[in-house]
Amino acid sequence: MIFPLMKLATLALRTLSKPVANRLKKTAAHHPRFRESISKMAQLNHRFSVNLQRRIYGHATDVEIRPLNEEKAVQAASEMLGEFFIFGVGGAVVIFEVSRNARSEEAKRKEEARKEDERRMKEEAIMSRISGVETRLDVIEELLRGRG
Repeated sequence: MIFPLMKLATLALRTLSKPVANRLKKTAAHHPRFRESISKMAQLNHRFSVNLQRRIYGHATDVEIRPLNEEKAVQAASEMLGEFFIFGVGGAVVIFEVSRNARSEEAKRKEEARKEDERRMKEEAIMSRISGVETRLDVIEELLRGRG
């Protein structure tokens, strides 16, 4: 019963993270201090991606890269922030699922070990009883031989 509910909860969390990320992007784009700091990050990301593309296509990388205008930089940075948020939520869900599955597997392994120990103890008890019965049977056979 708990397994389907956990799956449903993680799916709901991932689904809800998208509107939250969109709201975060909109709020971040209008916050003045955030705009200033995020603009620098967006410019760095722009230079990195342009250089990477130029290397991939075999073009020279020592050329000057024109910076993005502030509005495009803020928009790119807020998009990146939203994607990081969604990626972070997805990563957290994956980590949660993996750890939950690991705990489940560990519980199964412990239960199997407990059952194996229980089976071994029953087997030892049965073997002990059989040994006792064999001993009594030997005594009875000796008594019967002595009478006959």
